[in-house]
Amino acid sequence: MPLNAAVPADATSASQQIDARIASLDDWRGKTLATLRRIIKQADPQVVESVKWRGVPVWEHDGILCTGETYKTAVKMTFAKGAALDDPTGLFNASLEGNTRRAIDVHEGERIDTAALKALIRAAVELNVAGKAARAGRAVVPTGTNKAAAKKTKAGAKSTPAASSAPAARKVAATRASRPPTP
Repeated sequence: MPLNAAVPADATSASQQIDARIASLDDWRGKTLATLRRIIKQADPQVVESVKWRGVPVWEHDGILCTGETYKTAVKMTFAKGAALDDPTGLFNASLEGNTRRAIDVHEGERIDTAALKALIRAAVELNVAGKAARAGRAVVPTGTNKAAAKKTKAGAKSTPAASSAPAARKVAATRASRPPTP
């Protein structure tokens, strides 16, 4: 089976598809992906598993937390909002140049720092929950976020149309009031 090929269609649930993906990798990559999956579920028992992008395992909690991609020389765990997370132990070692994602490449024989990874997963959950609460109008401050990224997000929120909707609404109302009625 190709490295990121879709799993058989007869595997109905996402969990079954991930099981099949792990089973199809009969080397260190399958064991590593299974270990990462176990750690994710321990860190967040409410995590929802899905499969996207031609068979890539995805773990979600109020949005995507991370993916589990397999390559010839690495199992890549990509955090969707990794750039906004503090990484005090330096787990992130790939996709470091972007403004959003961060990844952890695990190579054959490497040891996984379980405690640090669980902390990173929990911080990603907090960030997603805070984002969902903010969209719903409730303020929640995640504890494991990157201070600089949080400032960018906060500054960006001030310039969004939603934040400046009152002046815009007054301008639209004034424009409508100055127009003659249509027949």
